[in-house]
Amino acid sequence: MKKERLRKTTSFSVSGTVIIFILVLIALITLYPFVYTLAGSFNDGTDFEKGGVWLFPRVWTLANYQVIVSDSLLWIAYRNTVVRTFFGSILSLTFTSLVSYAMSRRELKGRTFFQIANLVTMFFGGGLIPYFALINLIGLYDSFLVYIIPALYSVYNMIVISSGYRGISEELHDSAVIDGAGELRIWAQIYFPLSKAVHATVLLWLVVGNWNSYYSTMVYTRGGEDVILLQYYLMGVINKASYTPDVGGEVLEQVTSKTVSYAAIIIAILPILFVYPFLSKYFTKGVMVGSLKG
Repeated sequence: MKKERLRKTTSFSVSGTVIIFILVLIALITLYPFVYTLAGSFNDGTDFEKGGVWLFPRVWTLANYQVIVSDSLLWIAYRNTVVRTFFGSILSLTFTSLVSYAMSRRELKGRTFFQIANLVTMFFGGGLIPYFALINLIGLYDSFLVYIIPALYSVYNMIVISSGYRGISEELHDSAVIDGAGELRIWAQIYFPLSKAVHATVLLWLVVGNWNSYYSTMVYTRGGEDVILLQYYLMGVINKASYTPDVGGEVLEQVTSKTVSYAAIIIAILPILFVYPFLSKYFTKGVMVGSLKG
């Protein structure tokens, strides 16, 4: 009996060690590009071109950041991205959760039809050209609203949220109805507050997706100052063969287009790094609740 317990303990210890090793290895592989970019952003551009900078800057300088922050277009793109991320994420979460509440109610008339119609859109689409024609037809082309209105609703997010709503006791709903509450009030005062984990998870997806978006700017706008987003601006900086903003000559001698683009990348990801820790504690719980309950 003791030998069997010892064998199980040893087996668990070995398998646990292997799993930990693999997870640490994956974490290091994931983090290294960030470390490499961070090192390059603080390194002298001319020196960086010689190679050999892997973990830490070899010749420290803030010139790359001086160059990138001196570009007024960066702050315009930053402002537009913050506005798009804030309003786009909040409005999308609100609208999707309202639809999710309706779809979670078994007494909804035509519920089966709506479910099938939603699922069809997940697997079949009209394609880029018809969608572009639709965007142009309804007057959203080259408008800031092209970032907000088409993204108000997501079928996948609806399924996750409605699954979480179905896990809430029906007795709460029935009690609210007896007290005279309408469906909108029941959603706002009962279902929405009791589903913080699911909402936080979906909100995290929305925030990251809105913040990292560049495709909609590239396809559905002309890229002007009123609509340019941070990631589209960043793509332009990375693709430029040379980058010569209005800064002193001494600063320009310490940078290259590559190291400046690294500094721009670091500046672009900072907000996500600050937002994620506040929502990550809900992430695992929200995914589990949204996927298992139903």
